[in-house]
This record gives sequence, structure tokens and C-alpha cells, in this order.
Amino acid sequence: MQSASKPFGSVLTAMVTPFRDDLSVDFDAAAELAQDLVALGNDGLIINGTTGESATTSNDEKIELLKTVRRAVGDNIRIVAGVGTNDTYKTIENARLAQSAGVDGLLVVCPYYNKPPQEGLYQHFMAVANATGLDVMLYDIPGRSGVAISSETLIRLAEHPRIVANKDAKGDLYQSSVVLSQSNLVYYSGEDALNLPLLSIGAVGFVSVTGHLIADRLKAMLNAFEAGDVIRAQEINQSLVPVTTGVMTKLGGAIMVKAALDLLGRKGGGQVRLPYVVADEKHRNELREYLRLGGFSL
Repeated sequence: MQSASKPFGSVLTAMVTPFRDDLSVDFDAAAELAQDLVALGNDGLIINGTTGESATTSNDEKIELLKTVRRAVGDNIRIVAGVGTNDTYKTIENARLAQSAGVDGLLVVCPYYNKPPQEGLYQHFMAVANATGLDVMLYDIPGRSGVAISSETLIRLAEHPRIVANKDAKGDLYQSSVVLSQSNLVYYSGEDALNLPLLSIGAVGFVSVTGHLIADRLKAMLNAFEAGDVIRAQEINQSLVPVTTGVMTKLGGAIMVKAALDLLGRKGGGQVRLPYVVADEKHRNELREYLRLGGFSL
């Protein structure tokens, strides 16, 4: 069970969806990867998020992934299903299907592309939260969605008893501080480059892409920070910069973290579905050097 202060745990990886060479979902590899991630230090997993290439997987594949991961990791690991779309009714359908698959919570991204007004965002998230009995983590990522959830809207949404957290990838620490100071919304860093800064203003953990590789060090950084050893937390954070640079600032998280898993001989690497493309040799070589700088033996 998780405390109210950390409703989804502390270190969650937004898990990739493994594909076979024919681009069908490799459910066996997904189960093995999920177990591997738990062993590395994750106490929660996001399934069917952006890094899971949710835009290119079918409903049937999404539900089977949720069931597969639940069987693989048991009931003590929090499984959060990415269900958000830019269609409120489709998002509600996804949320109900995810609930039927036995997940612990929902990740609901800000509706993208159609750029709704703030009142539309408010009504969208409220409708999704009212559709199931599951706790909701909002996902504020204006760089992808094209519109931010304003601080005022976040504070209003926090009044809903099941809207309990926000995955913050806005990159505006002051506005995050405003929401934290005026609501009970729990914050998770949704941007690996800002993990430690977000802890400093009140975030309780991470929803990470690099957690595929360094969840153990993210956990150590969080533990050091919470114990008051800020210097140690800074040292760990600085040691992670090469990994974050290699994974997040080239071709994008899903492509590069799959390349990293492949380079390290772990499950989950390899194929991606269009419009993503597999990292070419140039990018793989650059990534290899970043991983070495980040402490990996290759």
C-alpha cells in the first residue's frame, strides 16, 4: 500500500512496449522487462504512456499489456495506465477498460492538438475522474500537447477526491510551486532533466524514461534528498547527466531508451513502430559513449 503523500509510489518508469521483428507486441519480453524494472528499484510502472508508443498500439494490445504486466509484477507494484487522448469520450472508454484490467491508477495527459480552453480542460479531466473509481495522475506537458494546464485549473482540479497527482513536464518551477502551495496535489517529476529541482520544491518522486536504466540511482538520490543529504543528492544527480543527455536529447526517449536497452543486452530494446524509426549506427555510437560516461560498462 502507498501512503497518501506518495499515492503512486516514488520511482516509476514509463515503460517501453517491446516489439518483435515483425512489429507485433512481444508480451513475454514485456513481462520480463517489467520484472527487471522492479528489481532495479521501481515501485511503480506506467504502461501505455508516450514512451510505450501508445499512439501506435491498439486497444486490445493495450489491455493485454496491462494484464501481462500485472501478472508479472504482482499486486505490490503500482501499475498506472496511460489512457489520455484528445477525445474525452475515448479517454473515458480507455479508463474503464484499464480499470477492468486491474490497474491501480490512471495517467491522463492534457488533450493535445485541438488546444481546448482551460474550461474545456477542466471539464475533460473531471469527466474522466468521474468515470471510474481509480486515482488520477494528470500529465501537464505543453511541449507535446500544445496547451498547458494553468495553475488555476490545476488547483481547481485538485479539489476532486480522485485527482491526486500531477506528472509535471511543464518546465516552470515557479508555477509548480504556486500549485503546490495552494493545493494538495502531489507532484511527480515528468522531466528527467529536472528531477532534483522538482524535488527541491516539493515533488515526491519521478515518472522517468531513464528509469529503465538508472532507477536504482534515482531511488538513491531521492532517499538522500529526503534524508537531508542534499550534497549527496547533487552528486548523484550530476552523475546521471550523461545518461539523461544520451537518452532524452537526441532522437527522443522511446527510440533512444530502446537503443540503450539493446546495447546493454536487456529485454525491451530494438524495434519501434512508425512514425518512430530505430536509432541508426551514428546515434547508437553517441549513446554508447554517453552511457559509458554515465557509469555503464559496454
